[in-house]
Amino acid sequence: MFESAVIALLLALTGALVRALLGPTIFDRTQAVNSSGTLAMLLLAAIGFMNGRPDFLDIAIIYGLLNVIGTIAVLKFFQYGDLGDPGNNADDSDNETAGSAK
Repeated sequence: MFESAVIALLLALTGALVRALLGPTIFDRTQAVNSSGTLAMLLLAAIGFMNGRPDFLDIAIIYGLLNVIGTIAVLKFFQYGDLGDPGNNADDSDNETAGSAK
């Protein structure tokens, strides 16, 4: 049963990687990389259970959490151009004009 799941996950992972390479926009590529990270997490868990090592599930969960955080960081970088920007651009312009008026 796990063997067929691993084969299906490998096929889906191949499709996601092809989409990451051929995606027309950066958002398609980002979604494909996020999907391939999720599929890799599932593949790691399935291989762990197939080999009788269910403790691989902990590693897969941590990998999935890092995948989500990484995807959010990449999308924030492409939206704002900086990871340290809090995204309050309207508030920053108000503070600059108020500071220059004093």
